[in-house]
Amino acid sequence: MNRDISTFDVCIIGGSIAGNYLCFLLSKINLKIAIIEEHDEIGQPLQCAGIISQKLDKLIDLPKELVLNRINTAKIVGPSGVSIKLSGNEKPYIIDRIELDRLFFNKIKNKENISYFFGEKFKSFRYLKDNQQKTVLIETTKRRLKAKILIGCDGPLSSVAKILRVKNKNLFATQIRIKSKFNENEAVMFFDQKWKELFGWIVPEGNNIYRIGMASSKNIKKNFHEFLKRLKIKQEQKIDQQGGLIPYGLMNRLAFDNVLLLGDSAGQVKATTGGGIIMLLTAAKYAAHCIKLCFKERKYSREIIKKYYEKPCKSIIGKELKIHYLIRSFLEKLSPKDFEKVFRIIKTSKIENLISFYGDMDFPRALIFKIVKNPQFFPFLIKFLLKNPQIFTKIMHII
Repeated sequence: MNRDISTFDVCIIGGSIAGNYLCFLLSKINLKIAIIEEHDEIGQPLQCAGIISQKLDKLIDLPKELVLNRINTAKIVGPSGVSIKLSGNEKPYIIDRIELDRLFFNKIKNKENISYFFGEKFKSFRYLKDNQQKTVLIETTKRRLKAKILIGCDGPLSSVAKILRVKNKNLFATQIRIKSKFNENEAVMFFDQKWKELFGWIVPEGNNIYRIGMASSKNIKKNFHEFLKRLKIKQEQKIDQQGGLIPYGLMNRLAFDNVLLLGDSAGQVKATTGGGIIMLLTAAKYAAHCIKLCFKERKYSREIIKKYYEKPCKSIIGKELKIHYLIRSFLEKLSPKDFEKVFRIIKTSKIENLISFYGDMDFPRALIFKIVKNPQFFPFLIKFLLKNPQIFTKIMHII
């Protein structure tokens, strides 16, 4: 290890979309930034199903070539095999996830004030006093760095978060890509009590290539084998395979002295789908604004980071993530018969119209309030909560 200490203004741990986008937002001001990435290249390994709402196009300047496909319909399959098809105005993108990670890296990699360190793993950090001001000493497997602000974008098993005593509850996820002939305009979600924390999925990438995957808290290998068998997918159809972890639950604490968390390390992930791109891009804008203010005022305390980063995130993102978590808690308790009842209510009431008009993959609060007030759904919900009082307790605790 190089024992010399390199000095930076900001050190970002993790070179995925979270770290790269935040660095891009900060690159236009005169800050010296280091990005520590444990892999040898950006975007590898692929660990995402790649369905992202069309809000992505409003948050960033999205190159057309990154959009592999568009989805018109979501098919939801219950445990008994009964299904329902929903469509709305969302028409989400199927994204080239690897190239999305590389998009902002390619925009900033040659800037003089930005240094990428590949093949290095973050090990630890500790606080130092520098001219009576607290700074952070960071140690990687190859070097030591000093920075005024450290940002943990290092994923579900974040080492930065661990040092701060913040821990994610994670799901195991696995996915294969295959050549097949499913519906190219339809994403399918399969619900089952064996993988109740999320679902199995079929995502059409385009050109007859499909991403088949699932996530659950246990028995992922056995459950995935059963899922592929159910779909009659043969081993020789597999192009490649990916795996990883998905944070599950609510957003973590984000603000600490000289340190903030962003993306998966912060639990900024929807419990309903396991997706987090829109959430982390939104959070990154708050983080960039906060960091700019920190350097302007020369204050890097937890109080200022909480005021300008954590509180805005909790106000916007956090509230929606709570709704996602409550929806997931509801879905986990549904029996096969309950799924059938819900599907029947959706088909025979005006809920399909509500979903088409108010449906939002990322910010579902308005839709949920409309559904709950539906005269056919409300009686079912009351009976369901009486049968599962722990959900009501969870609602009270979260609120």
